[in-house]
Amino acid sequence: MIITRSPLRITLGGGGTDLPSYYEENEGFVISAAIDKYVYVSLIKPFTNEIILKYSKFENTDNVSNIKHPIIRESLKKLGIKSNVEIITLADIPAGTGLGSSGSFTTALLKTLYTSMRKSLSPKELAELACHIEINCLGEPIGKQDQYISAVGGLTSFTFHKKKETNKNVSINPLNINNETLLNLEDNLLLFFTGFSRSASSILKDQKQKSIIKDRDMINNLNFIKDLSFKSKETLEAGNIERFGRLMHEHWEHKKKRSIGMSNSKINDWYEIGMKNGAIGGKLVGAGGGGFLMFMADDKSKLRKTLSNEGLQEVRFRFDFEGTKLMIS
Repeated sequence: MIITRSPLRITLGGGGTDLPSYYEENEGFVISAAIDKYVYVSLIKPFTNEIILKYSKFENTDNVSNIKHPIIRESLKKLGIKSNVEIITLADIPAGTGLGSSGSFTTALLKTLYTSMRKSLSPKELAELACHIEINCLGEPIGKQDQYISAVGGLTSFTFHKKKETNKNVSINPLNINNETLLNLEDNLLLFFTGFSRSASSILKDQKQKSIIKDRDMINNLNFIKDLSFKSKETLEAGNIERFGRLMHEHWEHKKKRSIGMSNSKINDWYEIGMKNGAIGGKLVGAGGGGFLMFMADDKSKLRKTLSNEGLQEVRFRFDFEGTKLMIS
């Protein structure tokens, strides 16, 4: 049996600038953090010559082309695996909640499959192959940060280089944060589940289309978000988490303008309640529309009590520094 795990993530700055429709012309910059909530993929070789898949659904087939799960189907095709596999997937957090579960699943799956073939990939190679499966093979209008942060882990900044810079694709740089700042971030960044799940693809499709036609408002919005991300990096490395919280708030105010589906009245109400009861700043994690509200707290106890009374469930976390990892082989 082979078991691999891959971490989920929270975006700390620059989300949206990692889409090819933006960075190929403008260069993207994202700060992301892997957290200790995981997607797990296990693989065994059954005695029968078939493909058995167990995720939220069950599939049993003898032909890769008949597989309904798109990522598994394209991954098996890409690696030339035609039969004799049983794949089981589990996750600490449901999909569609803004924590990058699709990218985490793809990196975990590919590492599992490569291990079964007695082959290995570097974290960067793993991330790029996962991007190729989701973006090129499946045509998903998504970015690259999820695959990269799940593969490498840590608190990391990624520069997504312009298309014309043919000698570069993605630069990976861990943040230079001291241990005290790291612990303060873990203690004061709080995640609350809104109860709303959504498809990132449907929200990002609008951004992709507007970026392709060089819609001025969309490009200006993403340029501003990218500039905030540079400021966030400097602020975190200087250890000023209070200012980082205020930058998060500024980020969220501009992110909401990007799409009509970015938020809703209930999420806006919860955000305002949080800001009045112990939060310095915050935002909705992921593409928008649902998932998790993340706050930088000034008064953790007050914020937790207030949002708990509102019916929101907190998910506590620590940072992950291992990335996509082989657990059992």
